[in-house]
Amino acid sequence: MMTRFFMGIGFASLLIAAVAPDAPLPAQGKPIIKIDGSSTVYPVTEAVAEEFQKAAKGAVRVTVGISGTGGGFKKFCRGEIDIADASRPILKEEIELCRANGIKYIELPVAYDALTVVVNPHNTWLNSISVADLKKMWEPAAQGTVTRWNQIRPEWPNTSLVLFGAGSDSGTFDYFTEAVVGKAKASRGDYTGSEDDNVLVQGVEANKNALGYIPFAYYAPHAKRLKPLPIDNGHGSVAPSVENVLKGAYAPLSRPLFIYVKDSSAKRGEIKEFVEFYLTQGAKLAEEVRYIPLPEGAYRIALQRFRDGRLGSGFGGTPEVGLPIDDILKRDPKL
Repeated sequence: MMTRFFMGIGFASLLIAAVAPDAPLPAQGKPIIKIDGSSTVYPVTEAVAEEFQKAAKGAVRVTVGISGTGGGFKKFCRGEIDIADASRPILKEEIELCRANGIKYIELPVAYDALTVVVNPHNTWLNSISVADLKKMWEPAAQGTVTRWNQIRPEWPNTSLVLFGAGSDSGTFDYFTEAVVGKAKASRGDYTGSEDDNVLVQGVEANKNALGYIPFAYYAPHAKRLKPLPIDNGHGSVAPSVENVLKGAYAPLSRPLFIYVKDSSAKRGEIKEFVEFYLTQGAKLAEEVRYIPLPEGAYRIALQRFRDGRLGSGFGGTPEVGLPIDDILKRDPKL
């Protein structure tokens, strides 16, 4: 079925692209699509890349790196990669870097994620947590001073508070701090941080006193070894789940995920084919890797945005949390 789809959207153009002089060619003569960025978006993009390469029958190569959203945008805005995976929208300083280097881009939402706050399963004192309690733990003023659980709430035990979270180059870090603390990148620094979410999973699994935040897709395979916490934002506790994300109840920690496609790269046949494949097959593949697909209509709108070459971002470089996907796609993107 994948192969039939691929042929249907223009396999001939890929073969032409394979000998096009402006397409980057590795030593073996295949065109290569270079992608880097978010570790959160990586499982979705990697799944799409694998299926796309199977459908291409070896005619194209796709590489997918994990340098974090911020690291990916640095490479993207320097012109080193074709597509940036991002777990938050492009920021003002990244927009300026792209502008300075003459890089134009198309912003495309591809899936949803539910940032999941987890503790060790041997934690007996927590069955949910409020946004206010999370802020007490994570705000910059907590550094070096809030080091024990009973400093958050006196009824919690007088034991060490051990925190695991995204590294500062991660879009997950930016989104979590904006949603919980109220300002992107505002966080205590005395915690174990990593752009590799597997490191965070292993850290919480190994310590009874640990708490961390990770993408939902990294929680799901470890559900028996981690305890997810429903989040209370003042309107009752809501658990992270596909249903709660889609109906907008899991706030403020649900978020859209993006790819950014370089305008000059989008003119190459193999990249046009890849992005169209992503936006038509990505929903099923996102589910397979335990992410939350967008509504079907959202993919159609995103595909038309790509085909129309609508450049820029709908966010203006300012972080925002809790936006429904329909609102995002109604915005007029600007460079």
